[in-house]
Amino acid sequence: MKEILILFYSRDRSVREMAHIIARGVESIPGAVAKLRSVPRVSQVCEQVEKVVPDEGAPYAELSDLESCAGLAVGSPSYFGNMAASMKYFWDGTTPLWIKGALVGKPAAVFTSSGTQHGGQEAALISMMVPLLHHGMMILGLPYSEPELASTASGGTPYGASHVSGIQNDRAVTAEEKKLCMALGRRLASTAMKLFP
Repeated sequence: MKEILILFYSRDRSVREMAHIIARGVESIPGAVAKLRSVPRVSQVCEQVEKVVPDEGAPYAELSDLESCAGLAVGSPSYFGNMAASMKYFWDGTTPLWIKGALVGKPAAVFTSSGTQHGGQEAALISMMVPLLHHGMMILGLPYSEPELASTASGGTPYGASHVSGIQNDRAVTAEEKKLCMALGRRLASTAMKLFP
């Protein structure tokens, strides 16, 4: 089985829900299995430390999770057109993998959620691509052969899957957004299977 790592940070439910949908897309490809991992919250209080194991949800990622995966999906809320500080902090600690070239040649994809339609989704997706490119990963987006990409009135971009959650985070993931998340998971897993038969 080829392991596809879905690494995400989710303060609310949106990105977490997208991660689970992408996982279903990954596991629809024979021979692929999804592994969900999160990153701890970065505290604004310097002395505060997160628990080693989260109280709920996906376990926190370790560098070994990245090293052992055949493909990677990275997800974060969009905060002012950028990935969350928690995700950036995690990537800032991946230099040992960069030195070894552990991620070179692996396929990767990104996903995000924002409160508004124009809440910086594409900029946030690109911000998540930058460390992946530095690690030598191959970035996969969503092609316009996915019909929902051209018809969606909510989330969805060629850069990766996205969701418009509403200012109060009260909008459910739409049917089109779900289909695009599934498509991204399928594309990532099928590419990994071709690269690492």
